Amino acid sequence: MERVLFITSTRIGDAIINSGVLHHLVETRPEAHFTIACGPLAASLFAEVPRLERLIVMRKKPMGRHWIELWQETVGTRWDLVVDMRCSATAWTLRAGERRILKQADRPTAKVIEAASVLGLEDHPPAPRLWLSEAHRAEARDRLPDLPVGEQYLAICPSASWIFKVWPAEKFAEFILRFTAPDGVLPRAHIVMLGGPGDEKYAQPIYDALPELDFIDLLGLGLPETAACLERARLYVGNDSGLMHMSAAAGTPTLGLFGPSDDRCYGPWGDHCDLVRGPASFEEIDSAHADRRKHPESLLADLSVETVYDAAKRLLERTAK
Repeated sequence: MERVLFITSTRIGDAIINSGVLHHLVETRPEAHFTIACGPLAASLFAEVPRLERLIVMRKKPMGRHWIELWQETVGTRWDLVVDMRCSATAWTLRAGERRILKQADRPTAKVIEAASVLGLEDHPPAPRLWLSEAHRAEARDRLPDLPVGEQYLAICPSASWIFKVWPAEKFAEFILRFTAPDGVLPRAHIVMLGGPGDEKYAQPIYDALPELDFIDLLGLGLPETAACLERARLYVGNDSGLMHMSAAAGTPTLGLFGPSDDRCYGPWGDHCDLVRGPASFEEIDSAHADRRKHPESLLADLSVETVYDAAKRLLERTAK
């Protein structure tokens, strides 16, 4: 039996970006059994990977002890292949017939392409992939049942890992109101609110601004269940976040909202995706806010509702079935 160790990211978005490489290995190594090491946030995304032998959850510890523990968990196995997407030294210390260690690109490069370079697949990068069970999809059908002809689900995620990456709530509210109005692009759309635990603080101002609308609140839903719900949405609009990459991987038409992050690297992947930003370039924002993590407010205020509305409309038209 062939054994493959795949070390992937802690962050949800990065783990999803790297999933295309894992899918390629699953498809091209039919005899392989996989051990996957990842952070706790992303672990549930890999529970349904075919021929999964073991899932090692790496919880960050002081002095890098999580890496020592990973080594202790894996050093006793003779691996046929070790793929390290974390650019760590761990892969060099294990017994392996072959090892592939990701090297970060030296210039702005789409992260899907960068990830593919670990296997030399830059020219044909494998798209991110989600592994969902029938139980996940059945739950999604319960939460988002089939709709009458002419009605659709519009998925919104108003949160991100940092406040400076969040489009202001009042602009989200105006976009939703206009886009789903009787004369809008998706009239009578059912609005699905997505986000992780604690993201109510981003959703509540939108709820307060639109008391006349009924939202389907799926905040805090598990990642596989959220992914299955995204498969049922006609359109996703959200900030640069892990759920944006999840929506793209689910095949949902996805519009990413960018400002203080580099869309050349982190834009949603696929022909069914697009992104939009305000007039300020990433370089301009980056130079003006060197330490963005200390910035207490949104850096997407220059992104207008009109710009997002027009981009979402074009994406819908382009992905019409």
